[in-house]
Amino acid sequence: MNANQLPLIALACALPLAACAATPEALKPYPAAADGYARHVIELPAQANEAEHKVELIAGKTLEVDCNQQRLGGQWQEKTVEGWGYNYYQLGQVGPAVSTLMACPDGSRKQAFVQVGGEPMLVRYNSKLPLVIYAPADVEVRYRVWSAAAATSSAPRQ
Repeated sequence: MNANQLPLIALACALPLAACAATPEALKPYPAAADGYARHVIELPAQANEAEHKVELIAGKTLEVDCNQQRLGGQWQEKTVEGWGYNYYQLGQVGPAVSTLMACPDGSRKQAFVQVGGEPMLVRYNSKLPLVIYAPADVEVRYRVWSAAAATSSAPRQ
């Protein structure tokens, strides 16, 4: 390889990464965040078989908790950008924390991430489009990628 080819190879490797970046142009179809809300954008790396992956959206707040199980109230909605067909996700207002009512020992209070309860929000893995989420401004949005196991099992007939 000669010295003239090196910049071309570097450019060829960088172009696909630049194309996936959530530029202002890529976010143009999506609405601006409403008052009191923030827009979160997740850029996913390309995978060999994206149908074997899902993304779990996790929203919550860091609160002072004790030994009880805590959850926040809230509801996810999947919406579509009109005229484009792109999906985005919106978390409605987050309600107060609910918890179990066990007696806790002294000194059990600590800061912890308390997530919005209910069914997990699993969405399709798609590295070609940004994953756009709208949530109340005081809520933190996290995510986790789920992958299918390579092996499958047969279900017995009964």
